[in-house]
Formats: sequence, C-alpha cells, structure tokens
Amino acid sequence: MAITRQKKELLTKQYAEWISNSQALILADFQGLKMNELDDLRKKARESGGEFHIIKNTLSKRAFAEQGVQVPEGALTGTTAIAFTDEDAAGLAKVITEYANKSDFLKIKCGYLNKELLSIEEIKALGELPALPVLRATLLGTILAPASKLARTLAEPARQIAGVLYAYSTENNEVATS
Repeated sequence: MAITRQKKELLTKQYAEWISNSQALILADFQGLKMNELDDLRKKARESGGEFHIIKNTLSKRAFAEQGVQVPEGALTGTTAIAFTDEDAAGLAKVITEYANKSDFLKIKCGYLNKELLSIEEIKALGELPALPVLRATLLGTILAPASKLARTLAEPARQIAGVLYAYSTENNEVATS
C-alpha cells in the first residue's frame, strides 16, 4: 500500500522536527532484529530520555537536507532507524552501543551531536561517559567540596573547645559525687 503525498509530507515534517530539536541523533541498521527486540530497544531508549523509531530513507534525506545537515554516503540505505534525545546524549549513546554490542543485527551507521557528525568510534566514546545525573552529581560535589571543607575547618576549633569543656564538666561531676 502506497503512502499518500500528505502522509509523506507529515513524515518529512516529523523527521525534520526530530533533527532540529534533538541534542543527539544516532542512525542504525536494524535488519534482522525481531519485533520483541525492537520493543525492548525502544523501551531502553525511552528510559534514557530518548526515542527510537524506524524511518523512511528517502523522506529522511529530505528532512536532513531541509535542516542543513549533511548525511554520509550510504547512511540512509537499507533498513534505517533513528534514535534521538534532547536530554541525555551520553545515556542514549550508551543504550544504543550496548545493544549493538550484544546484538548481531543492530549496526550503528553514524550519529550527530548538536548537528555535528560523529563517527561510530565517537558514538561509542560518548556512550562510555557517565549518565547526565551522574555528571551533574559529580560536578555539584566538586563545586561544593571547598565550601564544606571550609565549614569543617572553621567549626573544628569550636568542636575542640566543646570537647574540652564537656570533659572538664564530667570530670568535675565525678569528683563532686565521690
């Protein structure tokens, strides 16, 4: 059953929207994946803050051209799926690369980070980065470390004086009760 011109225009518009709004895009060949494996991959992509969709190559070429994004030769041939996120590029790259490593059928074609072309090696390196919440926690810990050290340093003399006074008061109480 052929797709109507109106449906093609809607799909092209949807693809262009994904391209323009996404922080990261990963194109992959999924030929040979079973439906339950595709569903599992979609679920994992959603958990990482992204999405995973099967796309039409010809319409995708138009959408990429509309957005001014160059697509490498051969990237939009065969069976093609697109994973994209506007939140956590490293998390999505991790999901896709881990799944590609486990599966004989999912093959990464290329990717984009802020519309800049990434090689397969760069996508894998991006996937090795910690997830966004971990990076934020690490950064926050690094920023707060000097302040908490300063607070402990300033509080230490008062804590020592309080310890001496407590020891003195308990010693005096023991002498008084004896």
